[in-house]
Amino acid sequence: MILIVSTADDPTAQAVERRLRSRGVNVLIFDSGRFPSEARITVSYRDGMPRYALRVDGQVVRFEELTSIWFRRPSLSVAHPSITDEEVRAVVERDCGEFLSALWESMDCLMLPGSPTVMRTAQRKPTHMARAKALGFDIAPTIFTNDPREFLDLYREQEGRLIHKITANLSLRERRGTQFSRLTCGVTRRDVMHAESVSLSPIVFQAYVPKRLELRVTVVGDRVFAAEIHSQKTNRTHFDWRRYDLGSTPHHPHQLPRDVADRCVQLVAQFGLTYGTIDLILTPDDRYVFLELNSAGEYAWIEQIAGLPISDAIADLLMSPMRAHQLPVAELAHA
Repeated sequence: MILIVSTADDPTAQAVERRLRSRGVNVLIFDSGRFPSEARITVSYRDGMPRYALRVDGQVVRFEELTSIWFRRPSLSVAHPSITDEEVRAVVERDCGEFLSALWESMDCLMLPGSPTVMRTAQRKPTHMARAKALGFDIAPTIFTNDPREFLDLYREQEGRLIHKITANLSLRERRGTQFSRLTCGVTRRDVMHAESVSLSPIVFQAYVPKRLELRVTVVGDRVFAAEIHSQKTNRTHFDWRRYDLGSTPHHPHQLPRDVADRCVQLVAQFGLTYGTIDLILTPDDRYVFLELNSAGEYAWIEQIAGLPISDAIADLLMSPMRAHQLPVAELAHA
């Protein structure tokens, strides 16, 4: 039995579900946002052994029968509409979130990308840099700071060739319902004029790395799928390929050198993850420079446009009888 924790309208989860069902696997997509309003969960220790039961849509799922869980796109719990007081709703939703986290942590099965605690730890960008450096990755001069003087020192040291980005993922929904995301930008003279504003919140400043290619590397267990993104073909994606100009930005499969691919697998494994996406830069002088790791990185678009069988690899991993801590790291399977 395989559980996919995601929204019902997630096409990426549905694609993997179809692959699993075609192999005869029993699989359920569960939207955690339906708990507690539409789903019932019980953890029982009546006979000394933990028993887990999920009731949803007239179906009962025994979690102790699960062989793997994919935390694809978990939703936040939503209190029942009958609870109208906003403060009470907030308490209920927070309590439900804590309950689900404790539930997942207690499960003894393979988890992709990892348990909630593992995924939270893996979101810390300064830790990414430290572990990547220790593994031998090339990294650019970087500071995480809210000290304007440190920012200005690096600005002078790099002769103004800096980029800046936030220390964590930012996705704000404005009052009108539109989505706002903060991507990587170049540091301008105007930014220097307002250097004191750096003190308001920590930010990442990094030396600009010349790019021949940008690389999106997807690690699934011990398998590596790399795609090259020709981001310098268009001004829109010059600093950040996530500004997406797909019609003008070629994407192709990329063969990583063995040592670089090995480091990617080791980095993901060091965080206790079974899945992760890694962003690299290939410089004009053929250096692979590490940027960041994302334990919940999207892959469907790069799978489709570069022709990489990532969904099949995820299905393979979810069907694996191994626990997360048993995943082999020494053997590397190149895609």
